[in-house]
Amino acid sequence: MSRSTHVAPSPSEDAYGSGPAYTAALLRHFVDLRDGTHGGVSSRQDKEQLYNAAVLLLDPHARRVLEEVNRYLLRDTGEVAATGVRRSADGGVDAVWALTWPEQRAAGVKPIVLRAYFGSGFAHPHLQSGTVGDWPLNVFDEKQAAAELPTLRAMAAADMHNLVFELGGDVRVIPAMWDKAEA
Repeated sequence: MSRSTHVAPSPSEDAYGSGPAYTAALLRHFVDLRDGTHGGVSSRQDKEQLYNAAVLLLDPHARRVLEEVNRYLLRDTGEVAATGVRRSADGGVDAVWALTWPEQRAAGVKPIVLRAYFGSGFAHPHLQSGTVGDWPLNVFDEKQAAAELPTLRAMAAADMHNLVFELGGDVRVIPAMWDKAEA
């Protein structure tokens, strides 16, 4: 079997055709894995600079997703908070966006969380939520950051679902369900 040689695109170009944005993101991720780089750079310092820029690009989109959940499910009773980039316990870096609300705190369950992190031993950064595993974080421009909206929405929705599941299906933790709980 012969192998073809693939040249990595620059971080901001979509050299993978006109397919869906998520497949281009996966291909950027696979190029990084193959080449031991992130966005075409190989030093940890350069990779962290790209990560810091990605967090800034993602910030309005992560906030938007959590504000949507707050508006439509929590009836504007929640609060969105963001940590910004910080050193994590493993010596890497992370940034967290969290949505808390009174019923969630009273139930003693974790908030809805979106997290961008770059573990100390990782080749490149990832996204995750409080209950959903890793997704590659290969964002280098605003278009790529905006293309992560569906992923961020799915992660937040899964967190909300899993929170209710953790409470044995008790939907009373979601204010939008109060008038529907008796139905």
